[in-house]
Amino acid sequence: MKLSRVHNRFSSLLSLLVTLLFFQLFIQAQEHPKLILTKDGVAQIKSNLGSIPLFDKTLTQIKKEVDVEIENGIDVPIPKDFSGGYTHERHKRNFFILQKAGVLFQILDDEKYARYIRDMLFEYEEKYQDLPIHPQERSYARGKLFWQCLNDSNWLVYVSQAYDCIHDWLSKKERKQLEKNLFRPFADFISIENPQFFNRVHNHSTWGNAAVGMIGLVMDDEELVQRALYGIKDANLKTGAKDNDGGFITVEGQEVGFFANLEEPFSPDGYYTEGPYYQRYASYPFLIFAQALHNVKPELKVFEHKDSVLLKSVNALLNLTDADGEFFPINDAQKGMSYFSRSLVSAVDIAYYYGGKNPELLSIAEKQQRVVLDETGLSVALGLQNKEARPFVKESISFSDGSDGKQGGISILRQPTDGFALVFKYTAQGLSHGHYDKLSYMLYQDGEEVLQDYGLARFVNIEQKGGGNYLKENKTWAKQTVAHNTLVQNEVSHFGGAYDVGSKHHSDLHFVDFSKEAIQIVSAKEENAYPGTSLQRTLAIIKDDNLKNGFVLDIFRVKGNKEHQYDLPFYYMGQIIDTDFDYDVPSVLTSLGKENGYQHLWLEGKGNPEKENTKLTWLNDQKFYSLTLTTKTNDELLFTRIGANDPEFNLRRDAGFMLRRENVANDVFAAVIESHGSYSPVSELAKNASSKVKDLSVVANGEDYTAVTIENSTGEKHLFIVCNKKSSAQLEHTLEIDKYIYKWIGPHYYGKIKK
Repeated sequence: MKLSRVHNRFSSLLSLLVTLLFFQLFIQAQEHPKLILTKDGVAQIKSNLGSIPLFDKTLTQIKKEVDVEIENGIDVPIPKDFSGGYTHERHKRNFFILQKAGVLFQILDDEKYARYIRDMLFEYEEKYQDLPIHPQERSYARGKLFWQCLNDSNWLVYVSQAYDCIHDWLSKKERKQLEKNLFRPFADFISIENPQFFNRVHNHSTWGNAAVGMIGLVMDDEELVQRALYGIKDANLKTGAKDNDGGFITVEGQEVGFFANLEEPFSPDGYYTEGPYYQRYASYPFLIFAQALHNVKPELKVFEHKDSVLLKSVNALLNLTDADGEFFPINDAQKGMSYFSRSLVSAVDIAYYYGGKNPELLSIAEKQQRVVLDETGLSVALGLQNKEARPFVKESISFSDGSDGKQGGISILRQPTDGFALVFKYTAQGLSHGHYDKLSYMLYQDGEEVLQDYGLARFVNIEQKGGGNYLKENKTWAKQTVAHNTLVQNEVSHFGGAYDVGSKHHSDLHFVDFSKEAIQIVSAKEENAYPGTSLQRTLAIIKDDNLKNGFVLDIFRVKGNKEHQYDLPFYYMGQIIDTDFDYDVPSVLTSLGKENGYQHLWLEGKGNPEKENTKLTWLNDQKFYSLTLTTKTNDELLFTRIGANDPEFNLRRDAGFMLRRENVANDVFAAVIESHGSYSPVSELAKNASSKVKDLSVVANGEDYTAVTIENSTGEKHLFIVCNKKSSAQLEHTLEIDKYIYKWIGPHYYGKIKK
């Protein structure tokens, strides 16, 4: 009996302890903040205030910014404007300030920030109940606060963080009112009421998923969280419908939700198929929602998903920048966007904290000179204070495209001693923001464009220019093949400029070799851009001891089943200095064509080659550059300038140089681009203003091999051979050229000519 009583008392005590432990865990689970800031994180921040310079500097800047807004008073206007208009920018400003005010309330314990958030939220609550759809009708998914659901989602991503920060400060009645009349209807509107926006694989849906998921986490609304993670079930969207950019809204059999957006657009090594500009934009909802899920639902292990693809994506983004930290303008992209943007500050801090504290990321944070005011930013600021930063070294690198990494890719060839960076694009279409520019490239030196990609045709958030949205010229010019440094057949864009066709295909990597410092090389193929025509482009940056700088070798091979006209444009940056051919300049400008982008090109001059080499020299950023082309006497050499049929001046008036070759089926276009001198406006002296390349010749072109010779100004000749079929690095090759036998291992050869 005694043993039985002891056992019963022990069981009762154990049951009570389990109940108390469960209750304590339940209470802790409900404590706020828990989304991005956490109770433990806030305590750690408070204990370090005043002792970590970069964190304290950021806090001071944000406090000053928010205090000014509080002093100015709350303004929640009735929405009516496009991007850049007052109501748009005011609501945008509001959500940024609300999030920052929430952080200040938690860190400084000053209730003025909580009151400010509460008062503004109740103004939104009062108006949202009767707020109609936004009056501007351009979007396929119109919002309420903004002209599109995308911006409404931005608002909720940030405001959910503010609400989390004051959640426990508010009364239960206040929370209930806000959640019933504002937050739940808001989440339902951008998801249930707009499934064409929410149920996609696209950066738009990533924002929508994160918004619904984050407010769901704050409100402990599991239905919203599951909707965010896995999409809306039975949305009954029509397959084949398109958005405003021409991209598919629904693809048959495609998964949706946050995890689907992690799976499909990202390649295994972190490249985002829309390109770095939109990856930068989507990185904030991807990473901030992942951080929230890590804090509230750690069992999902979101940072480990797909072999830690989110953390890899930050490394990819940083590598897709030039020497100044600006993103390469791949697909739709505004030039000048860089890793100094707010989303990249957050991305770097999150990747550092959750990705093993890579000291190279600290060197980027040091340049950014600000951190996020949470545990991730504190960790970065501490690392910098402890002098743990190491340089983030950008070397030649390739990224695959496609969810399985088998849909082409992109390569960045870098020659650090000369400051060259060559970006070669052989990707998939890139969703609705993709361009029709297979096998195109852009070239930089020391962060300055040498051969440019146009980027997008849009003045982001400038109301006077189309409401800050995409202009019609984005479709009629920027996306067209002729707007890029790649080959155009019969003045028609790749895939006929049809997204339905282009989205089914991708280019393929032939080989890449970064193993030798003296030559960085990549080769890729495109079989579908033009039916019946195969394209192969090989690009190399070669360091020649006899030249002041290295040079770029470009071999573009075309194989067709019949004859065509081919145009190969080079969009050089700078002022023409010299040519080695005669040309005529028309007294009246006319456009180069009528469609597919040609209608936007003025023809400023026309000439013909006088020999088998043609040379163009120009000056840019006080450096001399020369383009040497292999040419035929019946080729046409065209000077072009963007801006024809553009009465509203929506396009930049940039120059181009085009090689036109007619009536060819199988041919090779070979070119060398070199940087060979400089000019000082102070001393007024030009150094090495003339090209150092004396001759460029195609000496072989067959099914198996293409070979060119490059002769420099001293008379020294080099031979370059590329294998057109076999790409194995171990295979031995033999080729006879001019009665000499060349043997080598691997898919390419470069060396001095045998005599």
